[in-house]
Amino acid sequence: MEKITSFTINHLKLLPGIYVSRKDQVGEALITTFDIRMTRPNFEPVMNTAEMHAIEHLAATFLRNHETYGSKIIYFGPMGCRTGFYLLLSGDYKSRDIVPLITELYEFIRDFEEEIPGASARDCGNYQDMNLNMARYLARKFLDTVLYGIEDERLLYPES
Repeated sequence: MEKITSFTINHLKLLPGIYVSRKDQVGEALITTFDIRMTRPNFEPVMNTAEMHAIEHLAATFLRNHETYGSKIIYFGPMGCRTGFYLLLSGDYKSRDIVPLITELYEFIRDFEEEIPGASARDCGNYQDMNLNMARYLARKFLDTVLYGIEDERLLYPES
């Protein structure tokens, strides 16, 4: 069986950043999938499910309500390896195109102090597994170490 594209990226060279993972034609629409890598694979500890779950709820709510991008959001969710998230947008984008959106998103998470949207037994299948404080910490770290002043090496997948 042939390896899928995401398994051909050299994860030993991959830094936290925003990468175009793939582009797919679906009917008339082009879907751009972004790899939002928050931790360095195989070098840093992975994120725990509680903070990832909190980030997922906050990000999905923020993005789907965004004035400009809300109607273009297809999906936002965690990577199984727990080093980041996938964002699927309708349209043809480069990584640099969404840096302002992702910066705005992570500033929203960093500054969020209310009850997490959907964090109830009625609205979520595992609502007790959320950690807002760690989500805020990780958002602040991602902003300070990656997003503010992001360089091309964190926007384009490394050569193998």
